[in-house]
Amino acid sequence: MILVTGATGNVGSHVVRQLLEEGEKVRVMTRNPSGHAFPDQVQVVTGDLTQPETLSEALSGIERAFLFPVFQGVDGFLDVAKRAGLRHVVMLSSVSVTWPEPGWVGEVHLRLERSVEASGLAWTFVRPDGLTTNDLVWAPQIIEGDVVRGRYGDAETAPIDPRDIAAVAVRSLLDGRAGEGYSVTGPQSLTQIDRVRVIAETIGRPLRWEEQSEDWFRDEMARLGMPAPGIDDYVNLLTARVGKPTEALPTVEQVTGRPPFTYAQWVADHAAAFGAASA
Repeated sequence: MILVTGATGNVGSHVVRQLLEEGEKVRVMTRNPSGHAFPDQVQVVTGDLTQPETLSEALSGIERAFLFPVFQGVDGFLDVAKRAGLRHVVMLSSVSVTWPEPGWVGEVHLRLERSVEASGLAWTFVRPDGLTTNDLVWAPQIIEGDVVRGRYGDAETAPIDPRDIAAVAVRSLLDGRAGEGYSVTGPQSLTQIDRVRVIAETIGRPLRWEEQSEDWFRDEMARLGMPAPGIDDYVNLLTARVGKPTEALPTVEQVTGRPPFTYAQWVADHAAAFGAASA
C-alpha cells in the first residue's frame, strides 16, 4: 500500500487517481476525512503532518509515500516514517531549488529536501515550475467580463499540468526511481498574454490583457494570501522572464513515456471554470 499526503490538492488528487489506475492500493491521510470525497477503493485515515503524534496509523505498514511539502511538518513525518519502516519517499518540491539564487521559496524547499536526504530514507524529488492551475486565479475576472488584469504580461513561463507532475511522481514511486531530482515543465514557453489568448480561443470569447501597476499586482497577490517574501520572489521571477522564453524540459516524456499535456489541453479540460457553457 502507498500513502498519499496532500491528497485533496492539485497534484495529490491526481497521484491518487493514477495509482488506482495502476492497480495499486492507496491510503490517504487527511485532517478532515468527512470533508472530502475519495474513490471507494481508497483507505482514508485521519492525520496531520504538523502533528507527528497523529501519523502512526497513517504510516503503519507503508513502504512508499508521496509527501506534500508542509513546511512545519516534514521532520516529524520523517521521524515517524523511519520507525514505521517507510523505505521510499517521493516529495513534491520546486524547480527554484536548482536556480543560482533560489529565493525565499527555493530556500524553504531546499531545507525540506535536505531534511529528507538526511533521514536515510530513499528519496525522489519532483520539482515543478509554475502550474497551469495557477491561472484559475483569472477565472473570476473572465466570468465577469472580457478583461484579464495583471502585471508582466510578456513574461514567459512553461506552465505544467498537475496531471503531468503526478505522473512523474507515480512513476518514481512504482519504478523505484530513488536518488533523482526531476525538474518538470510544460511543453511550451508562453507569455501570460499568450495564455489569455488560448483561454479566449477555447471558451469562444474575445478576452484581452490589461497591464496593471506593480503596486496593484502586489496588493492583489497579498489579497490572495501570498506571503510578502513569496510576492517578492514572484515579482523578481516575472521581471526576469519578460521577453525571455523559458526552456521546456523533456522530463515528463522521459519519465512517463508520453508527452506532457499542452496548455490548450488543460484549458479545454477546465473551460467550465472560466465560464464556458457546457456542450
